[in-house]
Amino acid sequence: MSFKLLCTDIDGTLLNADRELSAETIAEFTRIKSTCDIVLASSRMPKAMHHLQQEVEILNSPLIAYNGGLVLDGEKVLSSTEVGFAEVLQIAQLSKGTEIHVSIYNNDEWIVPAMDFWANREASNTKVNPQVQPLDNTLNQYQRSNKGAHKVMCMGPAEQIAVLYNQLINTLNDDLHVYKSKDTYLEIASRKISKKSAIATLLETKYQHLVWDNIIAFGDNYNDIEMLEAVGMGIAVGNAKKEVLGIANEVTSSNKEHGVAFAIRKHFRDSI
Repeated sequence: MSFKLLCTDIDGTLLNADRELSAETIAEFTRIKSTCDIVLASSRMPKAMHHLQQEVEILNSPLIAYNGGLVLDGEKVLSSTEVGFAEVLQIAQLSKGTEIHVSIYNNDEWIVPAMDFWANREASNTKVNPQVQPLDNTLNQYQRSNKGAHKVMCMGPAEQIAVLYNQLINTLNDDLHVYKSKDTYLEIASRKISKKSAIATLLETKYQHLVWDNIIAFGDNYNDIEMLEAVGMGIAVGNAKKEVLGIANEVTSSNKEHGVAFAIRKHFRDSI
């Protein structure tokens, strides 16, 4: 099978233990990028992916941000699906009186209520600095402009996140995709989108000459399952969740052992 498009998750899949691209991964991407487009597909905001694209010199490649909530081709927006303001407000209200930090994202805007432990850790992980203002100010600003969020991320003590997760599942499950990426992290986006739906958008708008079988994809977590099942070759890294390992066409080494690079060497032997 000749793969013409490579889609990969970032955190837990592509980056190593230092949350960076390994030299092996950069070398393999550089080797194949003239014959296979490379698309980063993540829950991250675009700005948190650009520095990774720059390292491999693929800044002109499309991006799948917010797990499919925002699909970009350079500056062009191919698809944008937001969580409505009413739902953002409800999430914020449910978090009041807790220690939960609520981050609100729209395109390349990331607003936090304070540079607390959670904001500092996320800024360090993603190499992006947020805008800081009280949550009520952000909500008022979004309400005035009738603006929604591509993602709401709630971070806090595991027991409080568990309570909020159950509340959201019970009240907003029909509208929102509520995803617990860690015991202390809750990522919330529209239920209408996924990494699979984002790739479908790319096939409809930019890669009309390709079909699903021309795509190879990599992932490690629950939000990667639909993508891995849909493409011609869905590969799980060795550290992936059990359910992801179970549906993958193939399992490579872990992210800490640059498993994506290892699989590229296997499947792109003839690339120059």
